[in-house]
Amino acid sequence: HSDVDRGMHMAEHAFRLDPHNAAPYVLLSNIYASSSKWDEAVRVRNVMKDNGLKKQPGCSIIEVDNKVHEFLVGDELHPQKDEIYAELQVE
Repeated sequence: HSDVDRGMHMAEHAFRLDPHNAAPYVLLSNIYASSSKWDEAVRVRNVMKDNGLKKQPGCSIIEVDNKVHEFLVGDELHPQKDEIYAELQVE
């Protein structure tokens, strides 16, 4: 069995266990994409869209001076966002 076959098999089990969880769809789409099976990757993403499933945003957590800071992709709510982006030189 190839990694793609194993991924498909595991995704099918995950879909049956929790059909409303986007994670197995994202993983299967990534497996297809990494194997250059672009049509299949797009098909899986379209199934997600048709079923109203969305990927969880990426998240990073850091601790500075004993204080924990959490950042989500595209998050504009952190009170020190401007200073952090300036330090990272992010526009």
